[in-house]
Amino acid sequence: MAIAIDDIKRHYVTIAEARRMDGLRIVLGAFTVPGPWHEACKGICYVKGLDYTPVRSANEGASDLQIGMGGSQSELVEWTAQSSAPVMVWNDERPRALWNDQLYLAERLQPEPSLIPAAPEDRVRMFGLANELMGEGGLLFHKRHFMAGPFVDSLPEDSPARTLMSFLGQKYGYNEQALARATGRIVEALKLIDTQLSSQQARGRRYLVGETLSALDIYWATSCGFLDPLPEDLCPMVSDFRAPYLYGTPNAEIERALTPALRRHRDFVYEQHLELPIVF
Repeated sequence: MAIAIDDIKRHYVTIAEARRMDGLRIVLGAFTVPGPWHEACKGICYVKGLDYTPVRSANEGASDLQIGMGGSQSELVEWTAQSSAPVMVWNDERPRALWNDQLYLAERLQPEPSLIPAAPEDRVRMFGLANELMGEGGLLFHKRHFMAGPFVDSLPEDSPARTLMSFLGQKYGYNEQALARATGRIVEALKLIDTQLSSQQARGRRYLVGETLSALDIYWATSCGFLDPLPEDLCPMVSDFRAPYLYGTPNAEIERALTPALRRHRDFVYEQHLELPIVF
């Protein structure tokens, strides 16, 4: 039986409420799709047992589709000096809007289990590969170009989704040249992760770096959801987003690069370490 989305949504506070609180607050947006940066941030906290208060990214009263348009994020910009989520805020410290800053904060707040390898070579490899997934110019960054390319032209002129996707294209630098590069960069990143996984498995290791779970495993598991979402019973997302140009593989070349081994590793990480079903 399918799980109703409203039954597994967290209680979100407004930005105004969050700013009056202490402790750990995470601006997540209250979306009902598995945004990979959001899910990675949540996953790291889940593994570490860090409690936090979820915060909506839009101004009070704005709908999810209005986020990022018409000034609906002015409160977020005022608080964090930028307009993207997730953002981690600890007490009165500066907001952390970058994935690596968020990891370092989580490590400081809850050192165990550590998700950053102790061995220098493993640490360098983990951050290098994580950047290929999470960083500007990485897999996730390039996958967004498909959301703002030909897919947008297929939507009705007055569609709220078209307005949102067009906005995201402008925000993240979409153009035809960027779209032309996207497949190659996504495939390149997938091959790097697949090669690393094969190397580890050849040594009898179950994780992507070292011998225990690292942040890279979480980053891969959540990134994979942008190309191949978990099934409905584990990821009860808005069904309209289960489309190749949104949350799926937009062409055969990327589909081939997303190997069965990579999908199995995603499943293993979720089954053994992350919250299921995914809670938005």
